Amino acid sequence: MRTVRALLACCSLLFFARTAMTEEGFYDISATTISGSAQSMGEYRGKVVLVVNVASQCGFTPQYAGLQKLYETYRERGLVVLGFPCNDFGGQEPGSDAEIQGFCKSKFGVTFPLFSKVSVLGSGRAPLYTFLIKSSGGTEVGWNFEKFLIDRSGRVAGRFGSNVKPSDPELSSAIERALG
Repeated sequence: MRTVRALLACCSLLFFARTAMTEEGFYDISATTISGSAQSMGEYRGKVVLVVNVASQCGFTPQYAGLQKLYETYRERGLVVLGFPCNDFGGQEPGSDAEIQGFCKSKFGVTFPLFSKVSVLGSGRAPLYTFLIKSSGGTEVGWNFEKFLIDRSGRVAGRFGSNVKPSDPELSSAIERALG
């Protein structure tokens, strides 16, 4: 009986050790930029990152202007905003990457990094969103312009729904705390 318990204990330790070793952290994930090149999230090590799933034909699309303002306000202190176009909700991001980039620059003057269109739902979910969802309690992304705040250590420090505008004091306070 002792041998069986010892064997079970060893197997459990090996399982948990292997699980811990294979789990991706924020800095281990890569995504494709809107211009088509691979970008490691490791490039943002030591920064505070706001990840947002964006869409060009959504009622929340005017938030692009607020996201750009946040980026301009806090960039020198270490904030980067990352926009991930997403067509999962109501087909509100139907354009190509080039169309999305042109729209964001011409309509809202976006200069923060944009990435290639991703899925945030289901089996085709982008690895970044698998990490974000798992790290913030497991609840699926509810709609466009949901925001995930990543601290300087690569951990999710906050999650904000679509209704939380970039100018909301709740979000700016969380950014301030993360920036230190």
